[in-house]
Amino acid sequence: MTQQNAARLFEAVKRDQALQERLKATANPEAFIKIARERGYEFTVEELNTEIDKLSEEDLAAIVNPGWGNRRHLNPR
Repeated sequence: MTQQNAARLFEAVKRDQALQERLKATANPEAFIKIARERGYEFTVEELNTEIDKLSEEDLAAIVNPGWGNRRHLNPR
């Protein structure tokens, strides 16, 4: 069940600019999870990492750097 919460959080982040900005500003998983918990999403660091591994580069970029849109690379070369 908590694994589904991590997946649901990522879907919510895609739609919520303010949440994107808050999560983007955090550098560690514990702070990320604390913010998620405040929004009603309960999961562990391991479950977070599992969900991150499932994301495409485009989806991850939309969460981490939403201003880039659907670019192919997180860091342009």
